[in-house]
Amino acid sequence: MKLKTSLIFALIILFSCEKTYTPRENVTVSIEKFKIDSTSIRAIEIINDSTIVYAGSIGDLGIISGSGKLKSTQKIVTDTIIPHFRALAYTKEAVYALNVGNPALLYQYKNNNIDIVYKEENDKVFYDSMQFFDELNGIAMGDPTDSCLSILITRDGGNTWGKINCDILPKVELGEAAFAASNTNIAIVGENAWIVSGGLKARVFHSSDMGLTWKVYDTPIIQGKPTTGIYSVAFANEYEGIICGGDYTNKFGNSANKAITKDGGRTWKLVSENKEPQYVSCVQYVPETDGKEIFAVSTNGIFYSNNAGENWKKVSDEGFYTIRIVNKNTAWLSGEEVIAKMTIQ
Repeated sequence: MKLKTSLIFALIILFSCEKTYTPRENVTVSIEKFKIDSTSIRAIEIINDSTIVYAGSIGDLGIISGSGKLKSTQKIVTDTIIPHFRALAYTKEAVYALNVGNPALLYQYKNNNIDIVYKEENDKVFYDSMQFFDELNGIAMGDPTDSCLSILITRDGGNTWGKINCDILPKVELGEAAFAASNTNIAIVGENAWIVSGGLKARVFHSSDMGLTWKVYDTPIIQGKPTTGIYSVAFANEYEGIICGGDYTNKFGNSANKAITKDGGRTWKLVSENKEPQYVSCVQYVPETDGKEIFAVSTNGIFYSNNAGENWKKVSDEGFYTIRIVNKNTAWLSGEEVIAKMTIQ
C-alpha cells in the first residue's frame, strides 16, 4: 500500500511540474516584401528555416531563400495551356503543383525535370489544395465533378495519383464546393485529414486513416450563397482546430466566419462573433505554442490570437492571401505580385 501511494504521489508531482506554454500578450510584426512580377501567388510552402517554394498564376514555380533571392524558377507551359497554380505540396524528393481549371494538370518537379503525373478533363474540374501526410502518402482536393468532392490520393510519393470513387465519399449538398484562396482547404495531423467546403453548404470532411474512410460534419460558418463558407482550416493536434472564411464579396463582414473545435471537428463553436478579423482567406497555428497562438490573413490585414482563436488583434494593415509560419519569430506570406517575410516579436 505504501509503495502504491508513493507512486501515485510521484505521478501527481510529475504532472504538476509540467510546464504549460504562456502565450505572448502582444506581438509586433515587421514585413520585408519581395516583388514577383505579373503573378498572383496563393500557394507557398516552407521547405526549411531559410527556403520556401511558391507556385503562381502564370505557370511559375519558384524557390526563394530567406534573403528573398530567387534561387530557381520555372515557367511551365503545356501545349498552349499556362497553368494557374493554387495548390502546392512537396516531399524531400519533389515539388508538386496543381492548376485550377480544365484540364486539371498535376506537375512533378524532380531532379530539374517537370512531368505531368495526373491529368483530368472535365468541364467542372477545379482543384483547390494539396498536402502530404508523409513522404509516400499525399492528398489533393477540389470541387465536385460528380456527387462528391474531388479527392486525389497518392501512395508512392507523388509519382502516381488516383481519384477516390464517390461510392466511398460523403455526398455533397446542392451548391457545395470549395475555394482556392490559400491552399489551406486541407489540414493534416498524423494520419488525419480535414477538408473544408463552402458555397450553399459549409462543412468539414474528416478522414482518420489517410483517406480510406470519411465522415462529414456540419458547421455554423456562414453559408447559403456561392461566395460564402469556409476558406481555410488548421489543426493544432488531433482534437483542436479552427476554421475561417466568410464571404469574399463582403470582405468586412465578421458574422459567423470563425469557429473552433475541441473534439476533432465533430462540433464547432463560433468565436469572436461580430469582431475582427472579418473575411479570412488563411489561418495557421504558430508552432510550439500549444495551439494558443494563431495568425489569420486576408486582404484586410494580418490578425493575431493568443487564446486559441477566441479573441483577435490586428497587427498589420498589409493584405495577403496566405501565410505559412516557420516558428514563433518567422513567417512567410504571399499575395498579388508579392512574397513577404514576416518577423514576429
